[in-house]
Amino acid sequence: MTDTIQALSRVTVKGHVEDFSNQQITDFNGVLYPTVYDKPSQRSTLGQDSDSPIVQYETQTNKVYSGKASVVNGAFEFTFIVPKDINYSIDFGKISYYAENGSIDAFGYDTSFLIGGLEPNGIIDNEGPTIEVYINDENFVNGGVTDETPILIADVFDENGINTVGSGVGHDILAILDGETGNPIVLNDFYTADLDSHQSGQIRYNFAALESGPHTLSLKLWDVNNNSAERTIEFVVQEQENVVLDHVLNYPNPFTTNTEFFFEHNQVCSELDVQVQVLTVAGNLVKTISTTAKTQGFRSEGIAWDGLDDFGDPLAKGVYVYHLKVRTPDGEVAEKLEKLVILR
Repeated sequence: MTDTIQALSRVTVKGHVEDFSNQQITDFNGVLYPTVYDKPSQRSTLGQDSDSPIVQYETQTNKVYSGKASVVNGAFEFTFIVPKDINYSIDFGKISYYAENGSIDAFGYDTSFLIGGLEPNGIIDNEGPTIEVYINDENFVNGGVTDETPILIADVFDENGINTVGSGVGHDILAILDGETGNPIVLNDFYTADLDSHQSGQIRYNFAALESGPHTLSLKLWDVNNNSAERTIEFVVQEQENVVLDHVLNYPNPFTTNTEFFFEHNQVCSELDVQVQVLTVAGNLVKTISTTAKTQGFRSEGIAWDGLDDFGDPLAKGVYVYHLKVRTPDGEVAEKLEKLVILR
């Protein structure tokens, strides 16, 4: 009997990795990347040229699920919930498999199951997904600085999973840049579920050559039962040639015994020489901190300070000024002055 998977049903797939003799490879331990597709759909060419006829053709591109699963001793298992937006007509679906363990690649596919219809006892879900949106890395702060090619990162979660099918009108994963609703960016193919989870995953999308200045980005997505969620963030594009600092701060502030200095910049994947000088309000230098910041994103890791001066003595309570200076490998310099407060 051929299995039929239906919309809003919970599906578990089990399998194994085998050699060319059809024997399970019991020492294969790695990761499987399965992609489950809805049934084929009919499309036609545009026939835009006078000598080009309109030709019907078949595609199978609507993703029901795309994820990652552990392969242990050659065996794997993964679970997902079929989105409500599949085509309810019944026909054969497809699962594409790719697995790797660092030294061996494995490929395969399965077209032996049917997909279609609606599970009458399927999931009941009225809650939308949760979304955390960042630019470039998870240290991003809303309104932060980036270069001209920022990366959208969104960590998403839903109890039953995210809709990536793309066949339901208005239910795509969409990014809207600067309010241009007529030019949405469809991100269905840029979402991947986390390892061994159909509930959580990540969207990653690299923008190309954005204009300098402030930008607004809205992200909207749907769960498998078509509940939606939306988040909006702001960021500022600065050309990378000239180093720029923004959001220079220390936290906590005020503090008693320990604080950390943070800053944003536009010099991704670069080693920055950083100097923090703490001065009294009268301008007397009491502490100098020098370090190298190896940047992966556009927000620095914290630079710790214990509130002691250059001689190891605790500074008196009160207001101080600190001067943060950053130098790139090319000799470009940017600097900012801010205030901090010590409580004793």
